[in-house]
Amino acid sequence: MRDRWDIILFDFLVSGSAVLAGADHVFGILLLVFSLAITLLYGGFQEKETVLKAEKTPAAAPLSPEDFEGLLKAIFAAIELPCLVFGVDGTVIFQNAAATKAFGDVAAGVHISARWRSPGILDMVRDTVQTGLPNQIEHSEVLPSERVFVVRVAPLALPQLKRRSALFVMTFRDISELRRIDRMRSDFVANASHELRTPLASLRGFIETLLGPARNDEKARDRFLNIMLDQANRMSRLVDDLLSLSRLELKAHLAPDRKVALQPVLCHVRDSLSPLASELDLTLNLHMPEEPVEVTGDRDELVQVFENLIENACKYGQDGKQVDVFLRQTSEAVEVSVVDKGPGIPADDVPRLTERFYRVSVADSRSKKGTGLGLAIVKHILTRHRARLIIRSEIGVGTDFTVRF
Repeated sequence: MRDRWDIILFDFLVSGSAVLAGADHVFGILLLVFSLAITLLYGGFQEKETVLKAEKTPAAAPLSPEDFEGLLKAIFAAIELPCLVFGVDGTVIFQNAAATKAFGDVAAGVHISARWRSPGILDMVRDTVQTGLPNQIEHSEVLPSERVFVVRVAPLALPQLKRRSALFVMTFRDISELRRIDRMRSDFVANASHELRTPLASLRGFIETLLGPARNDEKARDRFLNIMLDQANRMSRLVDDLLSLSRLELKAHLAPDRKVALQPVLCHVRDSLSPLASELDLTLNLHMPEEPVEVTGDRDELVQVFENLIENACKYGQDGKQVDVFLRQTSEAVEVSVVDKGPGIPADDVPRLTERFYRVSVADSRSKKGTGLGLAIVKHILTRHRARLIIRSEIGVGTDFTVRF
């Protein structure tokens, strides 16, 4: 209709323009009447044609309840979240493949309490069935592994199914990784704050002493300045290790793609740690095959791994007066073992050695200028290299750190 009014206005403009141009008034009126007649006839024909086309287009046949139920199951099957459809009495009607994978097969006709005995879930289901309103809670499971879900129950308004009783859907959103990351972030902030607080408090105390009672005491001043330098260096090492961890986490998913010869890497590490070995009065021995041994990796990161492992063996195994490094190649793997003859590590501590800021002996670690992050860095580098760190230790015998590629 809007298009027709535009054309009628155009007809008036054409007729008026003809009269203004000098045409006879009668001619102008006839031109206007003729134009309007053509416009109205053409518009009526268009409407009739549209109606005829609409009449010829067949209407879509409505889905039968059986077809609609099949479509509904197909939609749920395509959803990646675990979904469970149940009736007003709590019996399971359908579960999708994601639910089967996450929780095992729950047969149709079984009550949901046969699989989920959590009072929170059952109370939520009962409340939704009674009120018809959606609800959600956070639910934790311990077996087969610790998992946390946001469980949501909502009614399904589906008159197409023509069921006498209502249907409800229960979905599970896995937030285990989010909770783990939150917990790691909280632990990390707490540990980092604690590690930085100690040297900062020490620095503050010595500065206050130098500004006060020891202002003119040269011996005390020199001794305090040396301690302050050690504490500042400790904070510097801690920050450097934290930055290394951050960089490694950013590229943890990117595996190295270059070949690295291990003999030159181990020789470089031995040469760089020879002054430390001499200072601690121990022997650092390399046992390597003559033929070249190569692995896929990042040379600088591998140097960091072996420097950390061999330096730890020298510092914490110095009582044994000897550290041996073995390079072995078999048909299945390449292994580098760092073996010391120190006091050994208690069995309860071994699984936690690669945790951030974990120390078997806090006092011993600080006296040896450790940050508690070295083995965590080693673990992250080896994870990026798709390699494993195997730790074997026996009290009174020594410790063996083996990197397996």
